[in-house]
Amino acid sequence: MADSLVQLEFAKVVELVVGKTQTPYGRALAVTLTPFNDRTLIEQALCEAQEAGHLLQEGGALPLGSSSDLLPQLGRLQTEGLRLEPEVLRDVQAALEAAAMCRQRLLKSDGCPTLQVFARQLTALPELAAEIRSSIGPRGEILDSASFELADLRDSLKSERNRVKRQLERLLQDETLQGIFQEALITDRNGRYVLPVRADHSGRMKGFVHDVSASGQTLYVEPAVTLESNNRVQTLVHKIVREEERILARLTAAVRKVRQPLADNQTVLARFDLRQAIARLTVELDGVVPELAEQPSLALYDARHPLLVAAARSKSAAPAVVPIDLRLPEECHTLIISGPNTGGKTVALKTAGLLVLMVRAGLPVPCAQGSRLFPFAPVMADIGDEQSIEQNLSTFSGHLLRLRHILEQADSASLVLMDELGTGTDPGEGSALALAAVDHLRQIGARIMATTHLHVVKGYAQLETQVENAAVEFDAETLQPTYRLHYGIPGASHAFTIARRIGLPEKILAAAEAYLGQGEREGVAIIERLQTLQARLDDELSTAQRLRAAAEEDRRRTVQERKELAARRQTIFEETRQQGLGMLAAAEENLRKLFSQMPADGMSSKQRAALTGEVRALQELLPDPLPQGPQQIPAEVAPREILYVPELGIEAEVTRIDGERIELQAGGKKLRQHRLALRQFQPRRFAAQHRPALCIGDRVERKAFLPRLVLVGKRVEDAQGLLGRFLDEALLHGEETLEIVHGAGQGVLRHAVRQFLAERSEVAIFRAAAAEEGGDNVTLVELRH
Repeated sequence: MADSLVQLEFAKVVELVVGKTQTPYGRALAVTLTPFNDRTLIEQALCEAQEAGHLLQEGGALPLGSSSDLLPQLGRLQTEGLRLEPEVLRDVQAALEAAAMCRQRLLKSDGCPTLQVFARQLTALPELAAEIRSSIGPRGEILDSASFELADLRDSLKSERNRVKRQLERLLQDETLQGIFQEALITDRNGRYVLPVRADHSGRMKGFVHDVSASGQTLYVEPAVTLESNNRVQTLVHKIVREEERILARLTAAVRKVRQPLADNQTVLARFDLRQAIARLTVELDGVVPELAEQPSLALYDARHPLLVAAARSKSAAPAVVPIDLRLPEECHTLIISGPNTGGKTVALKTAGLLVLMVRAGLPVPCAQGSRLFPFAPVMADIGDEQSIEQNLSTFSGHLLRLRHILEQADSASLVLMDELGTGTDPGEGSALALAAVDHLRQIGARIMATTHLHVVKGYAQLETQVENAAVEFDAETLQPTYRLHYGIPGASHAFTIARRIGLPEKILAAAEAYLGQGEREGVAIIERLQTLQARLDDELSTAQRLRAAAEEDRRRTVQERKELAARRQTIFEETRQQGLGMLAAAEENLRKLFSQMPADGMSSKQRAALTGEVRALQELLPDPLPQGPQQIPAEVAPREILYVPELGIEAEVTRIDGERIELQAGGKKLRQHRLALRQFQPRRFAAQHRPALCIGDRVERKAFLPRLVLVGKRVEDAQGLLGRFLDEALLHGEETLEIVHGAGQGVLRHAVRQFLAERSEVAIFRAAAAEEGGDNVTLVELRH
């Protein structure tokens, strides 16, 4: 197969996944892991793997329960009359409990909607799990709690055995029988209690011989006096065995009824085990889920070969894996990678192919966030030297056979990987064949990644549209490859440089350079200079990007700190302002108290009026107090209700209700707010329903009067004016009881209202409202007519 090498490496990745599973059924499913061709299945598998990773980080591994595969045991249940062993029943119980716990865990989690679909398919069957738990112990023993009859039989057996033992102990202690026992020991033979009697004294003990020692010196005798008791013991043992068999048959019948749900549960748990194993491998490889591109393309940033990453993690002395950027844009159909041997060209090809296969199988891949790829299918590769003496194939013939397979099978959704393009034969002829094959693949729309050392192929990439060169970087100072790719320029093979590093004699190298033509030497020198320049530019670009990112982070932090400072400054200002207002209001109240306490003859009315005017002038200088609104979020809202809008610091009337969205009117303006952004007065307040005065004959119908006045937030003088008109209107409408809402605040308005009421002759009494009606925030008034 042309793609055998990449598929072989994919199989090794599957082995890594298998090693992360916890259950045999999850392991069996992992072994069948293969790339999907359906985009929908790929997206679902990736989503499940991502959610499994979220679960793993959120609360650890899923409780998958026992590691036993139930399917073979469930298959046995097709045979009627078969009884499951206690150990198997314990496995059934563990599987049911695992299904219940996984279902509960997943349905509680917020970040796994896809896995929740499968969790809902799990059947918990708590009654069966509880029945098995109460019947079978942790070591597979049948418990007394399995049935009342079993518990009674076992109690009877214990009592009967104790009776037999007491009878035998009395015989051992009988002085008339001293010397006939080999040792003072009660033992068991065939389920019956016996005594070891010396063979030469057997005539002194009446009973039945059940066994003889190997030496023939000891007879194991059941005394006649214990015969009936031993018989009762045997009867009870048989009854217990029958009862245990009946219990196992009952539990087996219960399991037989739910064979299909148990099998379905195991299928779902196997899926969870596989996704969880993939999540563990993702953490180990530092993998991410790349975006799936709509058009054939590839953009894998900081990509790493997963097998190299796994090897580096398992071996502390292993070299670090160098990440590379693998790019094949939509407008580029072919990427030609060139550069020195051992520079990582082949690894780059295998990494690209392997990561595509992994994504198609639903596996996150080791690359950076923001990577994206198209799920190419098939991925076809001509990598490696597969010459065969048995099949009479040379290296070049092997390449041609794989190339023929690729040309026959490739289409517009294929990714073709070709290593050492055009090598293995005459460079001119090899290049011509290779380029003809590339032309054909480009015409059918396949995407190609290839490596080469041939200048003809490099020049083809430089001249043709939709074909791009990429060079593997080589550090000329250390004479070592860096494995990074530079796009847009061809790579030099650095054959002489590497030969010099290995230690070939300078005489040989000089002769080789002499054989190399002048134009060829100049071309190689230009390519090497281009590579050096590109590497320098890449380093400078990387430094500039780091500096820019740091500057943007500093700017963001500065803006955030300014916002926080401004908010804190505003908070301090408001707190200070409120404290000042409170102090001024308290001072004003103290002045009023002093005035009220001054004797009338101590100051002339003119002087008193002048002082009162100065106090009022001082009040005029005070800023308006900030509105103090209610804090309760309304559970329900009614039309015409007055609500408080904290964001604007105003009261507004409800005009329309649309679910959670409330339309209000305030000051002739309409506004819409969410219910949670509003606050409700307690007790609730409603706007008066105004009606114009109508003239009917010689009678005037007045507007409706609401016996409730709200003065919250009003200045004292304004409140007194409104209160006077309110009392007059109340008298005209014949009202007897009024409600005045003035709020708490510093108590200034409340005191002014009540002092005003005390001076009005039409007011019979006034008092604070009950606590449930507003308490000291509301004053109730009764009028006299």
